[in-house]
Amino acid sequence: MSPRDLDIVTALEPTDTHGLEAISSDPSDIRGAFGKFPSGVAALCAEIDGQPTGLVASSFSVGVSYEPPLVLFSVQNSSTTWPVLRQGGRIGVSILGSDHARECYQLASRKGDRFAGLDTRVTDLGALFIEGSSLWLDCEIYSETPAGDHTIVLLEVKSLKVSDDRDPLIYHSAAFRSLLPAEPKAA
Repeated sequence: MSPRDLDIVTALEPTDTHGLEAISSDPSDIRGAFGKFPSGVAALCAEIDGQPTGLVASSFSVGVSYEPPLVLFSVQNSSTTWPVLRQGGRIGVSILGSDHARECYQLASRKGDRFAGLDTRVTDLGALFIEGSSLWLDCEIYSETPAGDHTIVLLEVKSLKVSDDRDPLIYHSAAFRSLLPAEPKAA
């Protein structure tokens, strides 16, 4: 091993002088760390054989590609909803609005009817949307890629609806938040 190789290895090993810590074997530690990154919350839903089906993802990203227009999310390999949802011809992505915290908990629940009392709209192709969302994206699956204990799913956007009067629901540090305008810079 050359001295240069040692420098690279040393730089990658966390030390107290840098304040970095080795990754813990407890998954909740990394989940908590990743939770420091604020994200919007997406409900991915479709009507499958006449039944509404959906899941919630905070691991959602837009702007993956503009031509074709692609978005992505990741889903746990242990999900029992994704194998059903992926059968839909179209998937409706609703970027939940700032007043959708209750709806988010309901859609993420593993008990009861996830759609009971929700105001939804279904397209002719089966994409299901949550009313009052800040953005709707009507999508088809573009690709799926295994990634550790998750699968990365790329979706191609076929049509959309933007609601400029709705702020998105934000998830940060295991809590829902709302956007606040930044303070103007002093002159």
